[in-house]
Amino acid sequence: MITVRPSDERGRSELGWLSSRHTFSFADYLDARHMGFRTLRVVNEDRVQPGGGFPTHGHRDMEIVTYVVEGALEHEDSLGTGSVIRPGEVQRMSAGTGVTHSEYNASRSEPVHFLQIWILPERNGLAPGYEQRAFPAAELHGRLRLVASRDGREGSVTVHQDVQVWAARLAAGDEILYALAPGRHAWLQVVRGALAVNGTTLAAGDGAAVSDEARLALAASAPSELLLFDLA
Repeated sequence: MITVRPSDERGRSELGWLSSRHTFSFADYLDARHMGFRTLRVVNEDRVQPGGGFPTHGHRDMEIVTYVVEGALEHEDSLGTGSVIRPGEVQRMSAGTGVTHSEYNASRSEPVHFLQIWILPERNGLAPGYEQRAFPAAELHGRLRLVASRDGREGSVTVHQDVQVWAARLAAGDEILYALAPGRHAWLQVVRGALAVNGTTLAAGDGAAVSDEARLALAASAPSELLLFDLA
């Protein structure tokens, strides 16, 4: 079963410096029909203008994954981490018992476009932590590349939950297959482009909840980028 979450039905925040789309309920956007999927709690697509950003604020008991699409995002946190995240890099911050951080557009001239993803942790009260990894473009083209997982295998960042996050960039005409184990579920998020999953057409910004499917056939009709979440 595949249930599409259309891009234009997502929640919206427009603050001048920030344009955000909320796949699931977040902040002032509340929709009881869209509170998350399995342990995936937030998928926000954010565009921050030059000079803009999120001032220091706090989180706890959440696994936060940041995926930059275009531009550069500057990050500082109470763990002493200072970094810039660029396309091809994935950041994981475990909020655990509590962490504060800020996120700003690192450019004075170009916007930054990124996805911020929240995943419920396997348990509360974890020690806060930070990780950032770069994935060469060649490892994403035409195939799925594991970028986050519970055990950190294959150089992926470690997420404290039974989840695998895969990224891919496809050319028009590319098709890849993904086997979904019995009892597992998937969320597919189209970052850009256009593709079909098992014949169901999706456009940029669309998401799709997948259950009771043994295999996913992902076929791109235009140059595309996607994230695939394999969830318990």
